Amino acid sequence: MPHAPPLRALLSQYAAGSAVTCEPVDQGLLNRGYRLRTTRGHYFLKHHFDPETADPAAIARQHRATERLAALGVPVAPPLPDRDGRTVAVVGGHSYALHPWIEGRHRHGGQLTPQQCGRLGALLGVVHASLERVMPVQGRVPGARGEAGTGPPGGAPAADPGAGSAGPADTFALIDDLLARVRRHRPADSFDELARHRLLERRALLERHADRRPPRGGCVGWVHGDFHPFNLLYQGDAPAAIVDWDRLGVQPRAEEAVRAAAIFFVRPAGALDLPKVRAYARAYRRTAGAPPSELAAAVHRVWWERLNDFWMLRWHYERGDTRADPQFPAASALVVWWTREYEAVCDAFAD
Repeated sequence: MPHAPPLRALLSQYAAGSAVTCEPVDQGLLNRGYRLRTTRGHYFLKHHFDPETADPAAIARQHRATERLAALGVPVAPPLPDRDGRTVAVVGGHSYALHPWIEGRHRHGGQLTPQQCGRLGALLGVVHASLERVMPVQGRVPGARGEAGTGPPGGAPAADPGAGSAGPADTFALIDDLLARVRRHRPADSFDELARHRLLERRALLERHADRRPPRGGCVGWVHGDFHPFNLLYQGDAPAAIVDWDRLGVQPRAEEAVRAAAIFFVRPAGALDLPKVRAYARAYRRTAGAPPSELAAAVHRVWWERLNDFWMLRWHYERGDTRADPQFPAASALVVWWTREYEAVCDAFAD
């Protein structure tokens, strides 16, 4: 098994028995997870591998947040404490956490009824409202776009709500660099062809809409940071557990709601299922206490973010990492469709 965790050393710190089987969990782009069966039960073992989120203090803060959310009835899977009450095990310089195994399956928005879409939006709204109760924000510090705050126990500095949106000049330079990488790639393939088409298309869109760069953002608070189908487990029709809190941080809350919808409800051809978005957004606004204007502003900021973002192509051409390639066709088509249907998207989120 590649990257096998040090099970004997890890389990010696817990009252979890001895390992019987340990199987990698395939889903997920960052970190490593394992389905672990021991003589005392089934567990999820997480290796916090991503260097951006593997700091033990930050992991411990995530753990405290999930423990507090669980006490409020939010469906989460808090980590198990070791024999000394700690929830982060450091072995060989690597950080691990042991969680109860939650049986369930992932469900994309296309598998949800309109009523279940409303339940999904309500759940995210409850998460944001509950985090506001259990993780107070203290002070303000500037932050880079998309980055989370890292504060002291019990609170964190708020991210700057105006953390700079992307500038067109930088994006044009990035497009030129990626186009050069596409041209140099050998042997050329169908992904290169689609990448070139989308890069040229995006450059034309950005030239047309360069004057629509959004102003500073809105209301910030603690957010999950990575709310999408692979981080939500269902049992039947009901959400059973929100998992993977690595990106927990302080950001504009409504932007997380919009980003999540753009993942849950995107169709293969790159359009959003707007009736489902509407049901989701209405329920989110109700449980989060977010006014329509906050959602409308978030739609604009996330649209601009998508217009200027090329992370999947950067992974492919700069890192040689192709794990996100299957997401690229729909995600890149969504930007074009969203630009064309901008008013309809705003209406779906703010109606």
